[in-house]
Amino acid sequence: MKFDDIKKLHQKKFREELGHFIIEGEHLVQELEKAAARDARLAASEIYVTHEYEKRPGRLPTHVINARYMAQISETRSPQGVAAVVPLLEAAAPRAGEKSVYLHEVQDPGNLGTILRTLAWFGNFRCLLSPDSVDVHNGKVVRASMGAIFHVPVEIDVALSVLPGRFPRIASLDLAGDPISSAAFREFDCYVFGNEARGLPREQMGAMNARAFTIPGTGTIESLNVAASVNISLYELHR
Repeated sequence: MKFDDIKKLHQKKFREELGHFIIEGEHLVQELEKAAARDARLAASEIYVTHEYEKRPGRLPTHVINARYMAQISETRSPQGVAAVVPLLEAAAPRAGEKSVYLHEVQDPGNLGTILRTLAWFGNFRCLLSPDSVDVHNGKVVRASMGAIFHVPVEIDVALSVLPGRFPRIASLDLAGDPISSAAFREFDCYVFGNEARGLPREQMGAMNARAFTIPGTGTIESLNVAASVNISLYELHR
């Protein structure tokens, strides 16, 4: 890819147009390389390094660039000297026993990255993003995921209305509902979490017969952060 095109990848419209996104840092590149060993599609990725890293081991095509060029393709103030251009991929097909986490209009990139990291930790989950959610290939999302973006299947622009056709049993996290400690909480195929400020559209959730569950608390604050809600819920599913 031309260097001028790489610089454009920090903007969503160019990521979509060029079919690639950019990652930065040794840890993320290592996670990419591990994922490329399992998914041949990622072998089309290309690594860019400064001279300090030109002898780093790796099997993906590597290009040496100077520090000035690295700074131009980096979003961080202090580039580590290692970056990669990665193709955008369709999510892999569902696996046996896999459950799904659906995020409705989640906006904060740190929240989404943290959620992906949690899904990767527990394993055998996929992430479904509604329209109007933060872009999963946003640099802040990718960095917050700590490489989990390469290990969790992510589907984008999934309308809430299609869930009943895909999942026989749907649960939602809400302030009003049965406690997640209930044995029934483990019986669902898809778990729906709402926007940071607005939560979930109650009328639509009612129409799809989603069963509401809640994380019991003292109620001294209005609600839990959505990433914290997902973290606690997934722990409960595996407890």
